[in-house]
Amino acid sequence: MNRERSRYGTVLAGLIVVLSACSSAAPPAPSTATTGAVSTSSPAATVLPSATANTWDPVLAEAKGQTVNWYMWGGDDLINKYVTGYVNDQAKPFGITVNEVTVGDTVDAVNKVLGEKSAGKNDNGSVDMIWINGENFTTMKQASALYCGWVHDLPNDQYVDWTNPTVANDFGISVDNCESPWTLAQFAMIYDSAKVPTPPTDAASLIAWIKANPGKFTYPAMPDFTGSVFARQMFYYVNGGYQDLLGNFDQTKYDAVAPKLWSLFNDIEPSLWRQGTTYPQSIEAVDQLYANGEVYMDMTYGPTETAGFVQKGTWPATTREFVFDSGMVGDVSYVAIPYNSPHKAAAKVVANILLSADAQLKAIAAGSLGYPAIDVSKLPTDQQAPFKNYAFPPEVAPLDVLVKNSNPELQAKWATTIEADWTKNVLQH
Repeated sequence: MNRERSRYGTVLAGLIVVLSACSSAAPPAPSTATTGAVSTSSPAATVLPSATANTWDPVLAEAKGQTVNWYMWGGDDLINKYVTGYVNDQAKPFGITVNEVTVGDTVDAVNKVLGEKSAGKNDNGSVDMIWINGENFTTMKQASALYCGWVHDLPNDQYVDWTNPTVANDFGISVDNCESPWTLAQFAMIYDSAKVPTPPTDAASLIAWIKANPGKFTYPAMPDFTGSVFARQMFYYVNGGYQDLLGNFDQTKYDAVAPKLWSLFNDIEPSLWRQGTTYPQSIEAVDQLYANGEVYMDMTYGPTETAGFVQKGTWPATTREFVFDSGMVGDVSYVAIPYNSPHKAAAKVVANILLSADAQLKAIAAGSLGYPAIDVSKLPTDQQAPFKNYAFPPEVAPLDVLVKNSNPELQAKWATTIEADWTKNVLQH
C-alpha cells in the first residue's frame, strides 16, 4: 500500500487547511465507556472501566519509562509529523517515548527482525513495533517472528469489527490476534458528474457504461498498483464475490475464474480509450487523460486525493466519486510487535492509543493516512458525530459511503498472477 500512499500523500498537502478546519473543534471528552481513549486536552485523564482496569493497569505500569522504537515507512512528511507530534504527545503522559525509525520500505524492518532471529537474538531486539500489512505480515507470521495473542487485550479493541473480513484478513491471511488495525485505504472510482450524471452502481453497470461511451474509459496497464487493484475488483465480480478467494493462493480456483476475467477485459477493450490498442502505463497517465477530458472516469486507492486535484484546478470542479453498492476493495494497515521486542508493554499502549476515537479522527485530518480502521458505530454515541459529520470536500465521497461493504484484499500471489497473466491474455491478445 505504501506505493499508493506515497503518491496521494504529496497531493494532499494542500488539503490540510480544508481538513483541519473541520477537526479544529475540541474532540469529545471520554466517558467512562471510553476504554483507553485519549483526550487531546487532557491525555493523562484516560478513564478505564473497572472490567478492564485490572488487566490493563499492569501493562501501563510495565510500559512506564519505556521507549517504543516504531519502524515505519517514512516517505510522507504528514504521516511522520502525526507520529512524532500527535502520537508521541499522547504517549508521554503514560511515561512512554515514541521513537519513529523511518525506513524506505517496510521489508527493511522485517529483514532486521528476521536477521536477529537467525542470529539467535531472541530478546532485546531492535524493533518494538512495525507499521505493516500484506506480504510483510505474511512473511513474519510464517517465520514465527511476531508477538501474538495481545491485540484483543487492548481496551480500544472493542471498537474494532473483527467480523469484517477486510479487518480480520490481511491480504487474505487471517490476522489471528497478531497485529492491531491502524488505518484503512479504500479503492474508489472517480467521474465527472457533468458528463456522467448517473454513475454506475456495480460492476455490471460500469461495463454497460463503458460500452455505451466508447473511448471515455481506460485503466492502467499491469503491474501498475491501481490498475492491479481494478483488475482484482473485476476478478471478484466475475467470481461472484471474494468470499471463497481468501487465504492462500489456490491455482485450481484461479484457473476456474481467470478466463472469465480475460473474456471481460477483451470484450470491453474496443470500447476503451484508443480502442484499447494501447494502455496508459501508470495511474498518473490516466489522471492526465481525465484532466484533459479525454476520459470521463478515473480510479484511486486514496479517495481524499481527489480534492487536491480539484483545488489545484487540475481536475474539473464537477469531479465526484462512487463505489459499488456491494463495496470495493479496501486495505487495512496494522501495527505489529516483533517476537523479540524488549518493550512490548509500551508498544501495546501505543497501539491502543492509535485505536482511540481521537487518534482515528486525527489520522484523517493528518491528510494521507486514510480512513478509520475502527467501527465508528461501536463508539460511544457522543464520539460518533465527528466521524459521521466529517466535512470532506464535495468531490470526496462521504466516509460512510466509501467504507460501506469494503471488500478485503487478496494474498499477494493472486495479485502477481493476475498481473502477469493480464499481459499474456489481454495486452498481447
